[in-house]
Amino acid sequence: MKALTSVLTAFLENRSSRQNLLALFRLLGVMVLIITVFSVLFHLIMEREGQHHTWMTGFYWTLTVMSTLGFGDITFESDLGRFFSIIVLVTGVIVLLVLLPFTFIEFFYAPWIRAQKEARAPRELPTSMKRHVILTLHEPVTRLLVKMLEKQNYPYVVLVPTVNEALELYENNVPTVVGEFGDPETYRKLRIEEAAMVVTTRSDIINTNVTFSVREISDKIPIVASARTSAARDALELCGVTHSLQLEEMMGQALCRRVVGGDSCAHIIGRMSELVIAEAAAAGTDLIGKTVAESNLKQAAGVTLVGFWDHGKLVPVTFDSVIGQHTVFVLGGTAEQVEKYNETFGHESQEKNSVVIVGGGRVGRATAMALEAKQIPWKIIEKLEERVKFPENTIIGDGSEFDNLVKAGLHEASTVIITTHEDDTNLFLTILYRRLRKSLQIISRSSEESNVARLHRAGADVVLSYATMSANTILNYLRGSETLLLAEGVSIFTAKTPPELANVSLADTQLRSNTGCSIIATEFQGNRVINPGPETILHEGGTLILIGSLDAEELFFKVYGS
Repeated sequence: MKALTSVLTAFLENRSSRQNLLALFRLLGVMVLIITVFSVLFHLIMEREGQHHTWMTGFYWTLTVMSTLGFGDITFESDLGRFFSIIVLVTGVIVLLVLLPFTFIEFFYAPWIRAQKEARAPRELPTSMKRHVILTLHEPVTRLLVKMLEKQNYPYVVLVPTVNEALELYENNVPTVVGEFGDPETYRKLRIEEAAMVVTTRSDIINTNVTFSVREISDKIPIVASARTSAARDALELCGVTHSLQLEEMMGQALCRRVVGGDSCAHIIGRMSELVIAEAAAAGTDLIGKTVAESNLKQAAGVTLVGFWDHGKLVPVTFDSVIGQHTVFVLGGTAEQVEKYNETFGHESQEKNSVVIVGGGRVGRATAMALEAKQIPWKIIEKLEERVKFPENTIIGDGSEFDNLVKAGLHEASTVIITTHEDDTNLFLTILYRRLRKSLQIISRSSEESNVARLHRAGADVVLSYATMSANTILNYLRGSETLLLAEGVSIFTAKTPPELANVSLADTQLRSNTGCSIIATEFQGNRVINPGPETILHEGGTLILIGSLDAEELFFKVYGS
């Protein structure tokens, strides 16, 4: 009954549906009038022929003839009566068999079906909804963000402008609400005052419109919006956005950092108060060929070697782990310790070889500018001439054609960075370049997080997921200052010292083997110790700062409680 009421309400709220329903009633009225007139004429002609029938018989005859049933039990004997029967029959075919069904389907049935669909696409949230995240688009970034929100127990809803878009998401079990992006009333219905955050990743114009409309009714709700240009970022800041994300620029800088031979300095990729996480390439240092125990990183610079990046995953290290040419360190420590690492190892970088960038879109151009800042020579291969921003450094053509690769200098380059937004294209180019040169460092961007493993199998040395990096950044803003997600899905989080670990030394906790997490700092009575030694005793009531994958974080809380 409740569902019927909602459908009926949606049907009657539509002005077009009301007008169509009125037109249908008019047609039914005309049809009743025609049947009545034909029934009267039936009696008049029958009386002329000397036949006498009741009024019920007249309506019965008219309906059987108009509906083409024609039982034949009542017939005219004169030509006038038979001519009248033809007129009734033809009128019935036109009205009952053609006009009435078409009008009924077009003016009532189709609008009723649409109203049923609209009833499944709500326009407001229930009053019980709290701490929810409002999204404006369901695409690779937000699809991955949704998975993370579900793990963190944050409810969410996707705001869409059309019923068709809402129904498509509804079929995939994605909670949606239909509303206009520029209408403040939409956000009142979304219970904006009770929400945890608004995330808008549509076009710059729509993102600005969303931010402005939300700020009309709430000046407290955090708003995260993507910005593709500096002008869009300025407009969003004027509208009151909390965080504007230039994701292409972030991706370009991240791709640049992974170039082997660019330099061997440590680059900070995450910060939690005075604790920083950095990554550094081993190439160009005298650490290559040594084991972790032989490297003496902690003694030389004070930093903790948290792990190695290996095909997009953080791999824990042991004292016997060997440092190779393509090893990328993940380091934890203070900013001073990272600087000391750079003083000790960073200056020993090898000669900077050239880099070929395939794809001159926003990510490709951002990568080129990051390489330029580090004084690394580069060339871009781009198909579309209108995208060319650096004509002196750009080869216009297909990145799979051998002549273009020769012009770009791929035979001499140390690294190729593939930045197109089509994962299938990136996969094809990765396989091609790996066949051309076995020793070439191949770095690829991946739009979909699910394609990262495929690109690694195809031969890529490093794959950075656009969706993972973006979703991690957004979730960092949501979770607050005491948590941090790195671009590769690695989480830095805080937890109270579990009772079973109280008064236990760090070496005896066996945390890494039990959960996959590592303790990179401890805090007790306001005193934070970064990179504690294995002899450090964990105090009851203290705080641990740990690093690990999202799965490792989940396992930690499963083993030791929230």
